[in-house]
Amino acid sequence: MKNKEKSIQVQVVDKLRKLYKLQLIDTRIDEIKEFRINIPIEIKIIQDELEKTKKLLENTKNHLHALNEEILQKQKEIKQSDLLIIKYKKQKNNIRNDKELYSLNKEIDYQKLEIQLYHKKIKEITQQINNYKILLEQQEITFKNEKEHIIHKKIELDQIYLENEKEEELLRKQANILSKELDKELLQTYIRIRHGVKNGIAVSPVQRGAPLGSYLLITPQKYSELMQRNKLLIDEHSGRILIDEELAIEERKKYSLLNKKK
Repeated sequence: MKNKEKSIQVQVVDKLRKLYKLQLIDTRIDEIKEFRINIPIEIKIIQDELEKTKKLLENTKNHLHALNEEILQKQKEIKQSDLLIIKYKKQKNNIRNDKELYSLNKEIDYQKLEIQLYHKKIKEITQQINNYKILLEQQEITFKNEKEHIIHKKIELDQIYLENEKEEELLRKQANILSKELDKELLQTYIRIRHGVKNGIAVSPVQRGAPLGSYLLITPQKYSELMQRNKLLIDEHSGRILIDEELAIEERKKYSLLNKKK
């Protein structure tokens, strides 16, 4: 009787090992698929940041251009005021009364005041221009770095993409071999559970009394049955096939070692 129980346990353990190995392979394939989906999203995020920096750079250049134009306008106004002062001074040679003299002197003083204000404004604008030039230099460095980053990132992602393609091909071959070693009914159960859960985890290790990814504890009786490894158990809450953590760790180590060699 003991030999029969031992034989059943061996069969169950063998099935659990194969199922969990298949789960590890399928999980890695899922990760590769997710990475492939996220590549365009990741590139778009970087490109969007680059576009933002480009717009900031253009805005800064536009501000600089507008400020330089404003200085040119103020310089023109200074010249106009200078010409008016010369004009009013000439007119003083032909004045007929004190009232005209007062009026001309007032206009001359006004234009001189205007010139002072123009110079003051030019000084303020020049300071703004200097600040914008510093900002522009920083933005140009940022823009250059971001352009280089996106180039390197694309190269890096393309390389990972190619490596993942090779890995996925190898994993699918391994999964195909394992699938043929499992009986059809058990394989169909595994596939059905995988399709029915969000993260694709059909075989779940039990840690601290609960299946991985679940907060609901299994009953002490079920945990005892799990540790005996005499039959395949399904968690009544998550619907996943259960495997004890010790056995899962063994298979993860084997899987990790196998991948390192390859």
